[in-house]
Amino acid sequence: MTQQTVDRRQFIVSVALAAGGMALGIVPAAARERAGAQGPWATDDPGATELSPWIEIARDNTVTFLVPTPEIGNGAMTQAAMNITEELACDWSRVKVEFCSIRRNYMEHGVYDSGFLPFFGGHGTDKVRMHHELQLGASARERLRTAAAQHWGVPLATIEAKDSLLTHTPTGRRLTYGEVATAAAKVRLASEPKLKSPDQWTFLGKASPSKLNIPQIVTGKAVYGIDVQVPGMVYAALKQSPVQGGKLKSHKPEAVLGMPGVRAVVVIDREKTPGTPVPGKATWGYSTNQLQSGVAVIADHYWQAKTALDALPVEWDAGPGAKWDTVEQIYGAARALHDRPGGKVLRESGNVDSVTDGRTVQGTYSTPYCENAAMEPLNGTAVVTKDGAEIWCPTQDLLQAYWVAIDESGMRPEKVRLHECYVGGAYGRRTQADDVRVVIAIAREYPGVAVKTIWSREECFQQGRYRTPITTQFKAVLDERGYPRAVTGKAVFVGTHPLFQLPLGYSDVPYFTSGIIPNVRLSAASLPVNILDGAFRGPCYNSHAFLVETFIDECAAAAGIDPLEYRLHLVSRWDKSWGDCLRVAAEKAAWGRPLPPGEGRGIAITSWPNGAIHNFGTIICAVAHVKVTRRGELEVKQLDYAFDCGRVANHDAVRAQIQGGAIFGMNVALNEQLTVKAGEIVERNFDHYPMLRLGDKLPQVNVHFDALSGYKRWDIIGESPVGPVGPAIGNAIFRATGKRLRTTPFRDHDLSWT
Repeated sequence: MTQQTVDRRQFIVSVALAAGGMALGIVPAAARERAGAQGPWATDDPGATELSPWIEIARDNTVTFLVPTPEIGNGAMTQAAMNITEELACDWSRVKVEFCSIRRNYMEHGVYDSGFLPFFGGHGTDKVRMHHELQLGASARERLRTAAAQHWGVPLATIEAKDSLLTHTPTGRRLTYGEVATAAAKVRLASEPKLKSPDQWTFLGKASPSKLNIPQIVTGKAVYGIDVQVPGMVYAALKQSPVQGGKLKSHKPEAVLGMPGVRAVVVIDREKTPGTPVPGKATWGYSTNQLQSGVAVIADHYWQAKTALDALPVEWDAGPGAKWDTVEQIYGAARALHDRPGGKVLRESGNVDSVTDGRTVQGTYSTPYCENAAMEPLNGTAVVTKDGAEIWCPTQDLLQAYWVAIDESGMRPEKVRLHECYVGGAYGRRTQADDVRVVIAIAREYPGVAVKTIWSREECFQQGRYRTPITTQFKAVLDERGYPRAVTGKAVFVGTHPLFQLPLGYSDVPYFTSGIIPNVRLSAASLPVNILDGAFRGPCYNSHAFLVETFIDECAAAAGIDPLEYRLHLVSRWDKSWGDCLRVAAEKAAWGRPLPPGEGRGIAITSWPNGAIHNFGTIICAVAHVKVTRRGELEVKQLDYAFDCGRVANHDAVRAQIQGGAIFGMNVALNEQLTVKAGEIVERNFDHYPMLRLGDKLPQVNVHFDALSGYKRWDIIGESPVGPVGPAIGNAIFRATGKRLRTTPFRDHDLSWT
């Protein structure tokens, strides 16, 4: 459903008998008209009797929600279930969640479309999506109440629905939801019920249930992409050009075709992609999800395929990407753009060129390539025949994966079945569906048999869609009080696709938008390279947060003003939440309390996804307490977070997201960096790519809810905590040692002090 064209009065309800229960979903009226009023709607199972897509209630009182949200470990499916449960008033202990059918969404003209990126693995409290799911629950509840009232011949007003029980309040008689589900399926409402106001909620914001799939995970029953088993399945091991953009020059399949279990050697090439048969339908980020030239060995078992692939003689034409001898050469070329005219002006106010007098603070700040490094390696299973394609994949964006599957198979959407799986880590890597494209391309070359393709960890590293490197040159001219009279900045993005060259956290922060700095000019330029960039848990935001907050801290130090007070002044004309988050985080972290030599506290604040819109997004502040030995050994002792996303629907889930994001961002700042040799990524496994591990000493991460404004929004949490932790730690290191870190990772710096 689209926000622009559908309101509550336009909803109609589709209900059907389903094995003695009820299935119910709200869909646009136009969708039902296009689908036809006769008989059941199309489903993936032609023998099924259910009609509607969202809610199923069985006789045993089990309630199943079929939701469009992938589950990437963040509890997005659970949040969808919570939204529906709030109005449905069902027994949470009997709730199940399953993945919806994206093909069904196409066949039934958008029955799962709702809110911003409805098939994306996040944003569970998106305003439109949340409203839609609440309405689904309310509609189901009212039909159940109506069925109970008809059963007893009593007024509807005397029926109470709670915990999957329908109670006739004057007499205390009871029926379960399951007992009246069949009758409820026949009920038609004259109009959609009005939703409760948030102050009437009894579940959202009150309860903090665990993720619904935890029992499946701990018992090993959860099916991730790599767990998929299909009868007659074979395996493929993959090798693509080690220099992205290169081509397969030659290979000798005869050298391995006689090895145990080997069935075939196939070549993948972007020129073989058939393309979508639906005019006007394309996939976002197309240049980053196109096929990279490669070869795969198909065998009975994965190890047989991998062993043969390693023995396969292959020669590559590296192409122009090989000109980049080192990553330092790439970053040097990016820095050179700072001194050249041009670039796109993103924000300008006043006249920076007229400000020439005053103390100057300037520097160049940068962040490197990073690998998403998800726990589950890239994988997928597909079978392609002349009549259709069926795919099982762990994806972060179901709709994107569906259209990529259609594009690579060349088949009509109704002939493509895509099954979502649980995702063992995503962090943005599984958004573009380039992995889905490869899986289908290999299966097309071995038709009629289900082929599971698995990337080795080394191949995952070499074929990444990495964090966009950014280098930014800032200059501030300070007034007599020490605050900026003028700020100029030029960010240079290293990459190929504008979708992953975003200014979020750069040109949209209140420092530069509130008017308190009278003269501002922020611009951006791009250095195209062959190495593909992609989403990385808040694309570009995680880098800009470090670059901006390190620069602002440097200004405060040059002015001799406390970094907390400096920021409070710079955001004083913006939403109160910015000041509240700064104060709460600082107070909880004991800001200002003396520390021993070699210890320091640092602070940083930012907002995701946009800081230039009032009462929008998640404002988040981090205070880091670090200890640095004289030899330069770093320990992050404590992190304190304060944030404002408006309101919170599940406190424990939010706390877990912030704690996880804190450790993710801390690892990025301390450890992560990919390097390049002759166009190839050097680091190919975790032995050369340091990551925080279970045995490492980690800080206490305290999450404080005191800065919540209560404003009527439930904004995005997952990406936001990654932003401020790196600069907070870097700023704390400065206060502990006097050394200012303008680049990450910090492990590359000498932190020793005397």
